[in-house]
Amino acid sequence: MLSLIREDIRTVMNEDPAARSWFEVLTCYPGLWAVWSYRVAHYLWQHHAKWLARWLSHLTRHATGIEIHPGAKIGRRFFIDHGMGVVIGETAEVGDDVLMYQGSVLGGVSLNKGKRHPTVGNGVVVGAHAIVLGAIEIGDRARIGSGAVVVKPVPADSTAVGVPARLVRGPSVSRDQCGLLDHGNYPDPVAEVCRQLNARIQELEKTVAELQMMVMTRESVSAPEAITEG
Repeated sequence: MLSLIREDIRTVMNEDPAARSWFEVLTCYPGLWAVWSYRVAHYLWQHHAKWLARWLSHLTRHATGIEIHPGAKIGRRFFIDHGMGVVIGETAEVGDDVLMYQGSVLGGVSLNKGKRHPTVGNGVVVGAHAIVLGAIEIGDRARIGSGAVVVKPVPADSTAVGVPARLVRGPSVSRDQCGLLDHGNYPDPVAEVCRQLNARIQELEKTVAELQMMVMTRESVSAPEAITEG
């Protein structure tokens, strides 16, 4: 347990450049408190103390603004940055080295008792206020852009952006490269479609102008002929 606590602290130090000391991490990072509370609640949940597990989860939600169901399965080196408004549902499964930002949700879309929340692979980044819904799979090292609403599976090494989310494939970016976290540079598929439509409109306008010019030229040629015949 002590080694796991140290690992969680190192994870925060590695992932957040604003973290200056282990003491600051211990006292000023509610995301870390929520993860530690979840680990205790999950242990209780697995050992048939479900009410106590839910009660602890409820207290943690009030203290941190982060709601993690004790039935969820979360791997190692999990980091919640800022954290307020993060929700992780009961049947969600989260791999190792996953990063979630504030307001992000792993939610369900079914009232069934079975699997109804996402399965998130290793090394995934879920941007601020992104929502991942249903029993879908998010592949290893995938990136979910800020504000995206994901309702379909996302393959490994892909980026999902927009509402509803669309896939933008690209090369994998390692965790130590800032491009992984630079959500502002994620491609915008809606903007790309708009650019294509604008280019097509300009092309059609050019064609129409050329046709109008041809018609005007023919009319100007035929007019003198009509006058001569008259």
